[in-house]
This record gives sequence, structure tokens and C-alpha cells, in this order.
Amino acid sequence: MEYAKLANAGVLGQPVYEPGKPIELVARDYELKISDVAKLASNENPFGPSPLAIAAMQAKLGQLQLYPDGACVELRSAIANEYKIVPESIIVGNGSNELIELLGHVFLGPETEVVMSAQAFIVYKLVAKLFGARAVEVPMVNLTHDLQAMREAVTDKTRLIFVASPNNPTGTANSESDLLQLAQSLPKHVILCVDEAYAEYLERAPDLRPTIAAGHKVICLRTFSKIYGLGGLRIGYGYADPELIGLLQRVRQPFNVNSLAQVAASAAITDKDFINRCRRENELGRKRLCSGLSQLGIKTYGGHANFVLCEVTGGESFSKELLKRGIIIRPLNSYNMPNYIRISIGNPDENEKLLLAVEELLAEKIE
Repeated sequence: MEYAKLANAGVLGQPVYEPGKPIELVARDYELKISDVAKLASNENPFGPSPLAIAAMQAKLGQLQLYPDGACVELRSAIANEYKIVPESIIVGNGSNELIELLGHVFLGPETEVVMSAQAFIVYKLVAKLFGARAVEVPMVNLTHDLQAMREAVTDKTRLIFVASPNNPTGTANSESDLLQLAQSLPKHVILCVDEAYAEYLERAPDLRPTIAAGHKVICLRTFSKIYGLGGLRIGYGYADPELIGLLQRVRQPFNVNSLAQVAASAAITDKDFINRCRRENELGRKRLCSGLSQLGIKTYGGHANFVLCEVTGGESFSKELLKRGIIIRPLNSYNMPNYIRISIGNPDENEKLLLAVEELLAEKIE
């Protein structure tokens, strides 16, 4: 019907994000029981949602006929209390991905550029292309952001620099001092976006609030999808100078965050016992996977998030073989890393299932 001829310029060339395969689909395709499938592809919390979040949602179920709070007043207040900043410094989104897109709405166009690492979270590139901006991809050094090279890539057309720390999919993190140095060195026309999606897995995350308060153009993004276990609710937030937040508020959709997500996030951010337990269990799982995979002869990078990166020959085919065994992991062809895979750290049973499946797969290859 030739709809493509009516589409806006650039739409046909826009890459499509490919999420991890759902458990139900893998079970159906490979004739497995759902209970026999372990999803270790999307960096989800294997210990489920925060119990406080579940209780808050249950209490809200009888009010779903009402629209959510369009301004997220209570949640922004809870986040502000956590960070000791004003609510006007905070914006809440339908996942932090929406906030990345809002940055595009406000600051990007065909004459602009966005600087990012070559193996950074792929959504940065997708959003740049969506708004016609040029994505400037800077090579990494030892799978880590080369902040000096990223600074040198800045031109008069640069509007945004994206730095995820820890980075997805490599798991590496930059130091607070290096991030501060980058932020303080940027010209006035460039905004540094620090993606802190996995920051809660660090013992001590970098603190850029003083740099924001000092007037440097920085916005930090966080999510409730990872350590808080609320990926299915799609909720994240950003904090920055109130003037920047005010611009983002102008372009977001009304009622962009549903009421269950708001109350769940407000409760989850206070659930310190749950967060600390998940961080401890994640560290145990990281050590087990790194040790077990290394013993099997697979070069493994433990990183600082809730996944490990592995170097294998033919990541796509390796992943497909694990699917047959009920293990979902993430091949990294879309990151131009065809000989790598990313494995989310699961619960102890899932980690052992993964190691056994890898051992069986390697044994078959030898035979």
C-alpha cells in the first residue's frame, strides 16, 4: 500500500531495538517447560520486585479508575529526599529510555552531533538517528569509555555526550574523578548525560550532584528496572539543574508514568534491606559465574553491574545453542561485538544451570 512513501525521512533507515526473547516464546519454540527456561539476557533482578513495592501496588489496585498523578509529586519527593535535592531537579519517565528520547526532542536535530562510545548502550545511537543527529562513536580502551577521546570528539555541533557507568554491555565503570573532569572540561553548548542504570550495584557510585550545583551542564539518569526489580513497570528518573528539567517537562507526554509504577517506585527506593541483599547476592553470583566460566576456558569480564561479558567464537550461534537448553542470553552483534555474549547474573540455581549448559555445549563441540 506504499505507506513507506509517506513516511518521514529517516524512518526507513532507523534500526529497530531487539529485546531479549521472552521465556514463553523460548519454551514454545524449543518444546520446553516454562519452569525449565532461565532468562539471563536482559539484566533483570532474579530476586523479583522489592516487597515494599508489591505491597504498595496491592494497596493501589482499587483506584485504577483514576488517572495517575501527572506530575509524579510523591515519587519526585521521595527521590528528592533520597538525594537531598529539590523536586524541581527531578523528572520521571516511562523508563530512563523515555528520558533519553526527551533529551533528543529538546536538543537534537539534523545539524547536531551526539558523542558516545562505540560499544555503549545502543539506545543512544537509536535516539540520535531518530532526530537526524550524527552519532559520533568513539572507540573504547579495554572495553571502557575513553573519556579523553570522547572530549576530543566534541565539535561546535555537539549537543550531548552519553556516558553509561557502569556501561552496558561491557560492564566497565569510570571513576568519579574522571567523570568530574570530563563534565568540568566541556564547553557551554554540550550536555553530559551520565547513565547510572547500574549504579546501585556499586559499593559507592560517583556523585555528580556538586558538579550540577556548580553550574556544569550534566544530567544523570537512573532506573527502577534493575536492582529494584521493577522492569515490567517501565519507570526511571533523571536529575539535573531545574532549568534543564523544566525543558524536558515541556516535551514529555501527559500521564507518562502509570499510578502503579509511581507508588511501587516510591516504596522501592526506601527498601534498603532488599537493595543491600540484592547487591550482596549479585556479588556472589558474579564470582560464581566468573570462576565457573573461566574454569571452562571462557574469557570472562566480571564488570561492575549485574551481568558478565564473555568472549566466545560466534556469539550468535553460541546463544542459539544455549536457547535449545533453556538458557536465554544476549549475543552482541548489534554492538559490533560478534564474538562476545552478555550473561545476566541470575539466582544460584540459574547460575548453575547456565554453567552446566555451557559445559555440555563445549563438550559437544569437542566431540
